[in-house]
Amino acid sequence: MAYGYEKEARTVQELYLSGRKKEAEAAVPEELCELTSLCGPESYVRERVEAFRAAGVDMLNVTPVGPDPARRVETVKSWL
Repeated sequence: MAYGYEKEARTVQELYLSGRKKEAEAAVPEELCELTSLCGPESYVRERVEAFRAAGVDMLNVTPVGPDPARRVETVKSWL
């Protein structure tokens, strides 16, 4: 894993494959989730999208979750 969480990834995999799924879930570092996901209030997500733009990212893979996914995609597009 290029994010520097090799040890944690092995631990999560071992726990998950041994059927200890809740422990595997708890072993995922919060920081890794923050680095790879945009979840939370709109203001936070918008701030992170802007940070990606400032860092030179010009394409995001968006998988919206919620009752109106098309609207969420349009909201994110409007920030660009």
